[in-house]
Amino acid sequence: MNKQTVLTTVVVIIIAILVLASTRFFVSVPAGHVAVATLFGQVQDQPYEEGLHIPVNPLYEFTFYDIREKELKETAGVPSQDQLTTTVDVSIKFRINGEDAPRMLQETGTFEDAVRVQIQPKLRSVVREQGKSIVRAEDFFLQETQENLQTAIFQAMRDYLEPRGIICLDILIRDISLPPFITRAIESKKEREQEVEKQKAELERFRTEQQQKIAQAEAEKTAAELEAEKRRTLADAQAYEITKLNDAIAKNPAYVQIQALEALKSISQDKSSKIYFLNGESPTPLPLMNMGEPLTK
Repeated sequence: MNKQTVLTTVVVIIIAILVLASTRFFVSVPAGHVAVATLFGQVQDQPYEEGLHIPVNPLYEFTFYDIREKELKETAGVPSQDQLTTTVDVSIKFRINGEDAPRMLQETGTFEDAVRVQIQPKLRSVVREQGKSIVRAEDFFLQETQENLQTAIFQAMRDYLEPRGIICLDILIRDISLPPFITRAIESKKEREQEVEKQKAELERFRTEQQQKIAQAEAEKTAAELEAEKRRTLADAQAYEITKLNDAIAKNPAYVQIQALEALKSISQDKSSKIYFLNGESPTPLPLMNMGEPLTK
């Protein structure tokens, strides 16, 4: 019984050792990572990409690097040429170059070491150094200044990090905080500019209204002149007609009688007109209408 127990124990130990040893013959690298192998402290040159690798040296020790895109945010006080310090919040987007991971392990260390040693201090230094080219602190608010600053920081970080196995993807300026008294001065200046613009808009509105009133008055004046001209023309036409009529009467006295006869002819169509009397001494015949009709009270 004792021999059987000992044998069982030995078998279990051997199986456990084999199981533990078997896990050393393969390595599984997660997505977006690379693994760097070391053998007795010596870094192997070839990194292991994502996936399952079988077999591997069971004596290897593996260090994993995340090679996906990362973002690091930093805040730095940046002095400008006017000796004022502006706080700049900047972020860098980067990723580890998987092919350079073995060299990074040798020269810097793990992924966290690379961020702490290579990226953070250099980013602060570059931001401060590039800020020295700014003449005045308020110039940080200018779009052109921010674009130039981003470009300069990006180029400096790219040139520094690429030889160290880190790829700089982008630099973003997230926020700029000027000294408080500069901020108050800028806000006061903006308020004055807004007030000036408001007054300009009010003046332009008043000018437009006056122009509209002038245009309306001119239109009314033109309309009145046209109406007066129309009336003068009509009066002239009537005067001309009267003059011609008078001339015709003067030259031909019978013209009036002819016109009267025409009028009588029209009146004769009216049933209420019964008798017509012609005064021989009068130049015109006179109609006597409704004679013989009983008077109504």
